Amino acid sequence: MAGNGDMMAMSIMPLLRIAALTVAIATPVAAQAQIYTPPSGPLINPVPPPPPPPPKIEVPPVPKMDAPPQKVRPAGRNNFGKRIIDCLDDAAAAGLGPTERAAYSRACANQ
Repeated sequence: MAGNGDMMAMSIMPLLRIAALTVAIATPVAAQAQIYTPPSGPLINPVPPPPPPPPKIEVPPVPKMDAPPQKVRPAGRNNFGKRIIDCLDDAAAAGLGPTERAAYSRACANQ
């Protein structure tokens, strides 16, 4: 009987060897697939675009010594309607009521 048990163990041994060999061959491939990371970004860098042209610098005209002086008109005062609107906006921003806004805008616009 001991002979039959030895025969059975001998027939299983080649199968175990094949299974162990298969596991040994497959394991490094699986481990390599987990460790390998592909390179990121393109392999060839594109050529950057050319820089924009420099800004155009112009020298302002220099007044001539014998030219007559130019008249500079002072900035005009806002018209009355514009001043009223600005004063009403200021009064509303300050949180004044309608009656107080009217009084404030009259005093403000007449300054």
